[in-house]
Amino acid sequence: MKIVVVFGTRPEAVKMCPLILEIKKHKELECKICLTGQHKEMLEQVMDTFRIRADYNLSIMTKNQSLSNITSLVLSGLDEIYEKEKPDLVLIHGDTSTSFAAALAAFYRQIKIGHVEAGLRTYCMQSPFPEEFNRQAVDLVSDFYFAPTEKAKEQLLKEGKNDCNIFVTGNTVIDALRTTIVPDYSNEYLKSAEGNRVILVTAHRRESIGEPMRNIFKALVKIAKKFDDVRIIYPIHKNPKVREIAEEIIGDEGHIKLIEPLDVFDFHNFMARCYFVMTDSGGVQEEAPSLGKPVLVMRNNTERPEGVEAGTLKLVGTDEETIYEAAYALLTNEIVYKEMAHAANPYGDGHACEKIVEVVRNYAERINSSSNI
Repeated sequence: MKIVVVFGTRPEAVKMCPLILEIKKHKELECKICLTGQHKEMLEQVMDTFRIRADYNLSIMTKNQSLSNITSLVLSGLDEIYEKEKPDLVLIHGDTSTSFAAALAAFYRQIKIGHVEAGLRTYCMQSPFPEEFNRQAVDLVSDFYFAPTEKAKEQLLKEGKNDCNIFVTGNTVIDALRTTIVPDYSNEYLKSAEGNRVILVTAHRRESIGEPMRNIFKALVKIAKKFDDVRIIYPIHKNPKVREIAEEIIGDEGHIKLIEPLDVFDFHNFMARCYFVMTDSGGVQEEAPSLGKPVLVMRNNTERPEGVEAGTLKLVGTDEETIYEAAYALLTNEIVYKEMAHAANPYGDGHACEKIVEVVRNYAERINSSSNI
């Protein structure tokens, strides 16, 4: 059975590389890896960490590319690859423009589609944008739904998806953490912050750019000025618009360290050693709780409500004062901190890839049986 695994961004790579390694353990499964290059340098870092090489790379990344441009290039490029490889199954992850175009190209060629991290929803098409549309569109045409949680499965069932095609597996990012966290990790930025509480920050959402992001950065500056024993480390996104706003608001604030994006190995180990996380990212909301780190989600909604319900995440929006007050509570109230840090992680046990591959192998057996009749 031939499988084509498609992804194009750093977060997708973090979650799909452990799955690729699991697929490659089984000789009856032939795996072709196709990168779209929606991210470039950050994507290559992840591939190097997991020692995986791609069979194809569309290398679509250009300066200031539009969503339409990304989608059209991925769609046409993958159509040629699907025609050449004629896979039995395409595995796609999450909610990127790569995911949407990869699913559409497979649907047009009537190739079976497996959606890893299926069923996440905010039901607000503008938040996150364009991810909410992408994930719903992928689920419209998928044949196998690998839902990370029971909540995700419930949402798929409400939308009329067939129960027989939905598999609750946990999230593959927890599998990744099992291989990247090391006890003897060392880094110059963490050394420079030694003796202080470190807040790890990620902020890059398309819908946050502008006033919401200015509010986020103002809150970070306020926190940095208030607490002498706090150091904020922000691996800043490559997006020049994000960098422009950071330079404008954060400037040379001494307790905030703006550093280049970290590879997955470094980022996971930073996260394991920080005090808590402030983010507008998606995957971080799953990663940090598994390490016992509270997460302040700087968005107005989340497609990962399980974390909010469990108490590991707190939605704080993009209002400067609300963000500051939530961080202040974690930094001054030990009870509040422990309640979030010790909450149960709802995102799986680190064996999601094995569960997904088991489903794929069962499908491969059905294909082989039917072809032998």
